[in-house]
Amino acid sequence: MPSCWAISDGAAGNERQALALARALGLAPRELRVHVRQPWAAFAPRLTAGAHAAIRDEAGAPLLPPWPDIAIGCGRRAALVTRLLRGWSDARTFCVQILDPRIDSAAFDLVIAPQHDRVEGTNVIHSIGALNPVDHEWLGAARARFAAFGALPTPRTTVLVGGSNRAQRLDGAYFDALLERLATRHSVDGGSFLTSVSRRTPPPVTARLRKAFAAFPGVLWSGPDDGENPYAGFLAWADRIVVTPDSVNMLSEACATGKPVYTFAPRAVTGKLAAFHAELLASGHLRRLDDNASLAQPAPLAETAAIAELVRERWQAFTASAPH
Repeated sequence: MPSCWAISDGAAGNERQALALARALGLAPRELRVHVRQPWAAFAPRLTAGAHAAIRDEAGAPLLPPWPDIAIGCGRRAALVTRLLRGWSDARTFCVQILDPRIDSAAFDLVIAPQHDRVEGTNVIHSIGALNPVDHEWLGAARARFAAFGALPTPRTTVLVGGSNRAQRLDGAYFDALLERLATRHSVDGGSFLTSVSRRTPPPVTARLRKAFAAFPGVLWSGPDDGENPYAGFLAWADRIVVTPDSVNMLSEACATGKPVYTFAPRAVTGKLAAFHAELLASGHLRRLDDNASLAQPAPLAETAAIAELVRERWQAFTASAPH
């Protein structure tokens, strides 16, 4: 089997995308979480002089050969590694970068970027959202692993909570309004809530959600103290999914399930994230939480397998022409 490095800075969203693509290619990747010293981290992936000495793996060791057959990076610090690997490997490693690297795409063999990133180049593949592992098989395995959720009252509403960013502020007023709407729905529909917070969710918000959702049947997961991460089971057993508007990754994975997906954004979403929201709303993959219209459910937003096939074609062409 060809060797593969899935490279990230350890951020959950970045690591998840790199691993999802590697596994969709049928590979068993080395999961490489890189640490980059300053000033290289701040200027990644632009500053390359002396960068090899500034890059370490999770154990603190330098990156050394044998170099992989394919390297898949996600995020700016990973982009520094995928950029440098072309030279380190004498152009024998096929270097793929996920997300906008903020430099010319020609610095990599292939770039995969969401349409809202507006990256252009002959070696660019565009996606709608974030790459992820969610497909029919993944959901089936999650239903089996977390079978106990099947006993919860229906409809099961999965609630995925992120944190504030430049595109949307999730403050106390936001959660007051969100919780009020969810409670109103529950008074009409009944059911249960499967709630998951992210690493970006502030602890006071998590405590507030735990207290609020204690009034309803369901499960809230906020970290290892709550046991095994049931995120996959939450998606698999959901009848509908509510996602805060801040995360491309969570919205993409929710839309890949084929379930109705809602978001609550009382303030206008700004920046590149606004274009992503508009695209999902137009396709019917995303609905506003206050929208009670009966809409046809589109096919799952399942992009990863199709993009993996495009990557495979480019990689095969690269291998055929690479130096031996």
